[in-house]
Amino acid sequence: MSGLLPLYDSDEIRALDDAAIEGLGLPGAVLMERAGLAAAHEIGERFADARRVAIVCGSGNNAGDGFVVARHLHAAGRSVQVLLVGVASKLSIDARANLEAAERLGVAIVRRPGRAALRAALRRADLVVDALFGVGFSGRARIDAAAVIAAVNACGRPVVSLDVPSGVDASTGVVEGEAVRAALTVAFHGPKLGLVVAPGSRHTGAIVVADIGIPPQLERPTRAALATRDLLLQVPAKSPASTKYSAGSVLVVGGAVGMLGAPLLCGTAALRAGAGLAWLAVPGHLVAQIEGRRPELMVRPLPEALELASRAGAVALGPGLGRDAEAGTMARRLAAGHRGSIVIDADALFALSGDLELIARRRRPAVLTPHEGEMARLLGRDAGWVRENRLAAVREAATRGRAVVLLKGADTLIAAADGERVVVSVSDTPGLATAGSGDVLTGIIASMLARGLDPWTAACCGAVAHARAGRAAAEALGPDGIISSDVIDALPTVFKRATDR
Repeated sequence: MSGLLPLYDSDEIRALDDAAIEGLGLPGAVLMERAGLAAAHEIGERFADARRVAIVCGSGNNAGDGFVVARHLHAAGRSVQVLLVGVASKLSIDARANLEAAERLGVAIVRRPGRAALRAALRRADLVVDALFGVGFSGRARIDAAAVIAAVNACGRPVVSLDVPSGVDASTGVVEGEAVRAALTVAFHGPKLGLVVAPGSRHTGAIVVADIGIPPQLERPTRAALATRDLLLQVPAKSPASTKYSAGSVLVVGGAVGMLGAPLLCGTAALRAGAGLAWLAVPGHLVAQIEGRRPELMVRPLPEALELASRAGAVALGPGLGRDAEAGTMARRLAAGHRGSIVIDADALFALSGDLELIARRRRPAVLTPHEGEMARLLGRDAGWVRENRLAAVREAATRGRAVVLLKGADTLIAAADGERVVVSVSDTPGLATAGSGDVLTGIIASMLARGLDPWTAACCGAVAHARAGRAAAEALGPDGIISSDVIDALPTVFKRATDR
């Protein structure tokens, strides 16, 4: 799928390194030199006033990168002190060679500093470089390493992390204990998945990718990717011959007393995202309250309106549906029995709580769009676990439901129905944290499905369009006052920008 940038887990990036070193005969020392030089260059560009630099090194190859940084910053006239908290005898041959070269050049090396000496050295620095752990780290840092990380975080100086902030799992973004909070992370060759998935993403600061010389022909498909706006080029455009029917039709099933705004937002978003027509199916006694509030939307009473499901290009199930027994029974029956494309959100997700297997028998995967609390109910887990294990949660839900699952958040995760492939859509718009935002997203995805996209592509494109519409609304109005209608109104501009380039 075009519009995606690879995100690497630790196994994938190690395989690339091995292919370059063992397959092509490219020396590991060359890759290390390129990595350290690139990081030193970024430091020089972004922290020009930082004359005193402390570099905290462990015992792995990440430490070797740190020694290279030390050499180049020293040569550039910076006052550099390497704090070697790792054991020198455990260093690889390449890392040890760079340590010895730094020593011969006159770089100050402090081996195994005590805690008081470490804290004092960090306070004297203008900038700290984190070269403690690399991409191979997982789990919880040991007590002595955790104390070093705590000292780095407490010193009050900006931190540059090499490849990944120490304490963050590069493959998952999980943070089990202490983890460095960086101002900048220099990612070697490409970004690691854990840098863009919370809670790891909250530790990275700015991310810059450094080319370290791994040839592009060695690339292999990664299990995870980062969505870009070019993904929206996957969305088919209307042609002069299009009709409201061929452009795609959406049936929104929802609406309960006090929650009629949800289906209205969902249906309007579907139209703004390009669907040709949208029906709202709401309880019969509420039709009069909603009819005419948006003249482009056709309102039909439940349960008769469910006959429209077979005619619709996609069904959006759940916005404002309510949680009474009758609504829950209808949601479960439609979620499992509808043969066409379907997006399941909000109260329809509540109806599936703890029973994802109900939809696993569908011939066409459903699209589920839970937030963390809804995900916890779907999986029968604690919300805190989902918050700290977002990648594992979205993969588990996709596998159990054999569904495309979109876990909402600043790092929206979209897992394919195989439970393996994941796309991350990053949103930097706090304004999307507003009532009805999820209903808008559901409408956008339903529109993508109705226009002919497969469930995974539709969910990925929907997430990107939603995030970019939120950004466009924030640029026009400021982030604090955005309401969901503003996001809907920005959608045509988002799609126009995608195709104008």
